[in-house]
Amino acid sequence: MNPEQVSFLRREFLKRSGLSLGAMALGRLLAEDAAAAPSASTEFTRPLAPRAPHFPPKAKAVIQLFMAGGPSQLELFDYKPKLQELHGQPPPKSYIEGKRFAFLKPEATLLGTKRKFARHGESGAEISEMLPHIANIADDIAIIRTLKTDNFNHGPAKLLAQTGFQTFGKPTMGAWTLYGLGSECKDLPGYIVLQSGPRGPRGGAYLWSNGFLPSIYQGAPLRSQGDPMLNLTSPQGFSSTRQQRTVEAISRLNGLRREATGDDEIAARTANYELAFRMQSSAPDLIDVSQESQHTLDSYGVKPGESSFAANCLLARRLVERGVRFITLFHTEWDHHGGSENLAETLEGVCREVDQPSAALVQDLKQRGLWNDTLVIWGGEFGRTPMGEPRASIGRDHHIECFSTWLSGGGIKGGQTLGATDELGFYPLDLADRVHVHDLHATVMHLLGFDHLKLTHRFQGRDYRLTDVAGKVVEQLLA
Repeated sequence: MNPEQVSFLRREFLKRSGLSLGAMALGRLLAEDAAAAPSASTEFTRPLAPRAPHFPPKAKAVIQLFMAGGPSQLELFDYKPKLQELHGQPPPKSYIEGKRFAFLKPEATLLGTKRKFARHGESGAEISEMLPHIANIADDIAIIRTLKTDNFNHGPAKLLAQTGFQTFGKPTMGAWTLYGLGSECKDLPGYIVLQSGPRGPRGGAYLWSNGFLPSIYQGAPLRSQGDPMLNLTSPQGFSSTRQQRTVEAISRLNGLRREATGDDEIAARTANYELAFRMQSSAPDLIDVSQESQHTLDSYGVKPGESSFAANCLLARRLVERGVRFITLFHTEWDHHGGSENLAETLEGVCREVDQPSAALVQDLKQRGLWNDTLVIWGGEFGRTPMGEPRASIGRDHHIECFSTWLSGGGIKGGQTLGATDELGFYPLDLADRVHVHDLHATVMHLLGFDHLKLTHRFQGRDYRLTDVAGKVVEQLLA
């Protein structure tokens, strides 16, 4: 019997079976949707089943604390006495010749910081007074002062930080992680996104996209109050039994369609429907922090019922405990050009919002025995310029040549500062210490047990990977 006859008989069976017209229409829509999506080359029938990486991993989960907007390394992690000395003077021409900036004018002058720095821990890490709680975990973190990116505009820089590319349509680091490792959690998505701050990050849902990977690998936005996810609650009068029967019917239709087409995106769709059904009971329990001790709530600075970065940090720990593979926390209001977002009140406020919970997360993971297996990454899409940007009040423009980030746990050698910048904070003192975003991605993949050159997916005739055509593991960061 040829394939066309098989397809015809299947259609006749479905037509004559007892399925309702609504179920048939839904099956049709799902099939059309799946056919329109990018085809995956994987053979997984259980796309989220746990899988072994290339070699034994140091980290089993990642929590990315993303400071959207670009924190000023010169106010937080990279103190420059010479910048203080030359405050108000024009920068040396050799530093800025041929360079482009997002908003700076040619007459921009050097800007010294008003923040005090001190050395902390046995490592002597130099950290600003703006981050006293992070300073207390100085020996548990590795600070990179010489991180490099390629674009000074927020959208493309955020995409590069998340996907390794400056354009839309590519999988994020979280999607690649889930694609490679699967998930140990059956009742929650393996990749979850939490947001806080006055607005969402520029770039929107593309920053947690599955790109050309099957849709089961995209990040799932979770809310820390109210319904954990939109449209998760069943309509009034729609019983759990009835809903389960609906999901099972859709799964059977999807199975028939996948058998006919071999399209693994259909398996992803089926898994998404079944996961959403299970989440109706697991997600409300997740965000119920009444189970936490008052000491834990106080250590993070969580106020029950209030949406905040602190609440999201606590949720991130609870998600890791439940086996979620990758969690990204976006916190906005770090774009300190001056004016409404500045290096005075705005910087002080946003530092207060993130400092205590960031440190508490690391300490809590350690106390619960999760830190060695969980990689924590803190940083933004770029840094800020040594020159000031005068608006209604003083700020700094975007700087891509050198900025700071830190990592902790999950195979990272803490208590070290990698790289040093020149006396004004423009460039690395030693180009060998420069860490490109691709290098950071390669290192994260290595800690998760992957050779970043081999974790690939074929799309449009090319084998894509997170690190594009670059990237090297930063060996100095490894414990």
